Formats: sequence, C-alpha cells, structure tokens
Amino acid sequence: MSNTTFDEIYAKIKEYDTIILHRHISPDPDAIGSQAGLGRSIKLAFPEKRVLYAGVDWGDLTWINKGDDIKDEDYKGALVITTDTADRPRVSDQRYDMGDFLIKIDHHPNVDPYGDLYYVNDQAPAASEIIADFLISQKMPITAEVALPIYAGIVGDTGRFMYPETTAHTFEIAAMLAKTGIDLTQIARNISDITFKQAKLQSSVLDYMTVDKSGAAYAVLTQADLKKMGVTTEEASVTVSTPGRIKDILTWSVIVELEDGTYRVHYRSKGPVINGLAAKHNGGGHALASGAKAKDEAEIKQIFAELIDVTNKYKEEHE
Repeated sequence: MSNTTFDEIYAKIKEYDTIILHRHISPDPDAIGSQAGLGRSIKLAFPEKRVLYAGVDWGDLTWINKGDDIKDEDYKGALVITTDTADRPRVSDQRYDMGDFLIKIDHHPNVDPYGDLYYVNDQAPAASEIIADFLISQKMPITAEVALPIYAGIVGDTGRFMYPETTAHTFEIAAMLAKTGIDLTQIARNISDITFKQAKLQSSVLDYMTVDKSGAAYAVLTQADLKKMGVTTEEASVTVSTPGRIKDILTWSVIVELEDGTYRVHYRSKGPVINGLAAKHNGGGHALASGAKAKDEAEIKQIFAELIDVTNKYKEEHE
C-alpha cells in the first residue's frame, strides 16, 4: 500500500451511500475542522448520501461541529474516513474499522499507515489544509459553511499562522476561504477565548514549572490542582502554550493527570525535535508539537531527563 491520490479518494466517496468521518480523541480545531469541512462539502456535492460525524462532542469546540449518534449497523457497507489521526489507538470511536472501506487523511508522520487507502502529507501544517486542497482539486463545493471549519482548523494548527510549517500556500488557502464570507474575527475569538478559571490556571502553571539550565522545562497539573481551580481535564489544555512565551524556555512539557491516575504529556519546542521523545512514551506528533502518555511519576522524571538531553544536544549543534 502506498500514498494514494485525491482522484482515488474522490472515486471512493462517489461509490458509497454512507460515509462516516472520524477524527482523533481529545480533538483540537484541526481535528474537528478537517472532519467537518470534508463532510459538509460531501453532503453539498451529494445530497443523497448519509454523512455522519463520529466522536464525542468536545466542550468549547462544538461551535465548529457536533457529532452524531452513530449505531453499529450504520457501519455496514459504509465508507469510513479518518482525518488528522496519525495512529489507530488515537481514533475517536474505535468502531472506525467496522465499515466496508477505510481511508486515512493526515498530516502527521506516517508511523501507522493504516487503512485500505491513505493520503499523508507530513509537510502540510494542518489536515484542514489537505482537505482544502482535496476539495479544490475535485471541484467540490466550498461554501461559507464548508470554509468555516477548515479555516478554524488551519488557524488552530498553525498557531494563527505563526508556526514554521506555515507556507505561502497556507495563506493562499486562507484567502480563498475568507472570500466565502466567513467571519474571520469571530473564528479567531472563538479559538482564543478562555474562561476566567482557565486564565488563572494559565498563570498558575508557571508556579508549578521546573526549568533546567538547558532551557528544558516541565510542569505537572494534578487532578487536585484542577479541582481546586474548578477546571476540567479538557479545559487544562489551554496551558500547553503558556511556557512558550518565556524567553528562557526552549522546550517544555505540560503534564496533566487524568482521572485514572495516569498522565497526558504535551510536548512543545522552539527548535529541538521532540516527536521522537513522544514515540518512546506511547505517543507521537509533529517535530515541534507532540503528545504522549506517562503511567507514573517515575516515567515523568524520565521524560524530563530525555527532554533535557535533546535540548542540550540542540544547543551544542547550534552554538
């Protein structure tokens, strides 16, 4: 199996009457945006088809799209498409393999080339940009209702066009989407707005932070911390970017304790490649932004030691 083409994907979409779209667990705007943008365009192009969205609705991202109540029998004879999901364990709703045919569309390194067909471009800054390219190539509808989730996904995964993967092509796609009449200001506000409790947690995460002389840093947010602040595990994700504003910090991990006592590890970097570290701990992602898991405090200490090592090596190479 090799990387497929947009034409092959379009042929499969035309072939099936029911199409079920999946994305990854703990979704971000790109996960929901790529899923919704593709699904909405398919529905406009083929009104007779059933288009369903898998995955539990996610807190403050329901303004982008909402999931459907999907039954097991819906998968019979269905085409299933995953977007923005690098590996099978991270697919939201593990019934993704119950359909008749499976297609993966993603922009993460292809460490798990699953599916009957897959299209992976790990140079794209967002899965939503790939979806836009697909829709354009196949002359599929891109109305305001299609453009909104795609634009939200691109803004989210490029850090408002700040991250290094952003290209001139990204701006060309954004301009095309803007011409549909979507409210760019409101989308930006929806992505950036946080509650007062989340703002307080962003501030307090620096109090929990340990910073090594190398420029590596980490902070652990326990369930007790979150409950004290009145913030859910999902809402705690707003803290991930906070340490990046500190000049002395080059790499960092924000580690959030889950309800079962294990930990979700968020890796971020301003230069050193950290997705290899995440892969060591049941995770993965992009060179400068990845996620992983830790089972206990001992593994957290190991994660920080590895982060220090990668940061020191990077500084030695760039001095």
